[in-house]
Amino acid sequence: MNAVPAEALARLERLHRSVVRVIRGKTAIIDNVVAALLARGHVLLEDVPGVGKTTLAKALARSLDLSFHRIQFTSDTLPSDLIGVSVYRSDHESFEFQPGPLFASVVLADEINRATPRTQSALLEAMSEREVSVDTTRHPLPRPFLVVATQNPVESTGTYPLPESQLDRFLMRLSMGYPEPDEELALLESNGVGPELERLKPVLGAEEVIDLQNMVGGVYVDPSIRAYLLEIVKRTRRHEALALGVSTRGSLAWQRTAQALALVRGRAYVIPDDLQDSAEAVLAHRVLLADAGAEADWIVSQRECEVIRFIVSEVAVPK
Repeated sequence: MNAVPAEALARLERLHRSVVRVIRGKTAIIDNVVAALLARGHVLLEDVPGVGKTTLAKALARSLDLSFHRIQFTSDTLPSDLIGVSVYRSDHESFEFQPGPLFASVVLADEINRATPRTQSALLEAMSEREVSVDTTRHPLPRPFLVVATQNPVESTGTYPLPESQLDRFLMRLSMGYPEPDEELALLESNGVGPELERLKPVLGAEEVIDLQNMVGGVYVDPSIRAYLLEIVKRTRRHEALALGVSTRGSLAWQRTAQALALVRGRAYVIPDDLQDSAEAVLAHRVLLADAGAEADWIVSQRECEVIRFIVSEVAVPK
């Protein structure tokens, strides 16, 4: 790919303008979530309640003319509550599959850490395989397919933390953070973003999103950029603060994210900034601290990000 086609740039610009009408002052978050969608990945939003996680998922679904389902996870949520069940139809004398809420293009998995490990595994398997099995029959999930999962890192009572092997299924772990004072004042003056969200109209269709996804693999990665990526990954595997470094799957995920982010930014080639700007989001949840102990989840997340930030700062940037 020598240059990003003008039509693709126009599509991305329309999508950005639509989502930013509702999610204000969070350009980096919007770019990362769109990049995750284009890279065919999924996002874990780890943040306190009330900072716009649900609104972001809804704004993206509305802007893309995609189906949207929100699943509120609790300790008694079963895999069948997500996937669906086969119901016997006496008029046909056969079983008919009734799809669950997982069969949507954008799925908000709210408070995923409140579900039992069995239910978490069912969701994460579907995310990875992009299809589910019911009674030996495989049912493909919609295309495109994006899961935005949330969890509150501060509250731990009645939760089941995702193990490292399952965290690795998420392309990115992001934090929305509180809005800037001027943005929060604007929200107060307009009584929130509910009315603006309801007014959002689709700017892209599913096929247009799939076309953009197909462009990601063609975004050029120079050998020097790839060597830079591998050097950072290699240092995570031998850093004294980490018991577990980034896996090969993590390396591939980071490269794919950088390609998608470059496309979102209007380029057909990756530059070091694309890797640096996505390093914490892609790598921090794929490492394991050597001395995490019994620290709270939010402290562990912060420390993981700090280690990744330090390692990236220590590696020379290719010219």
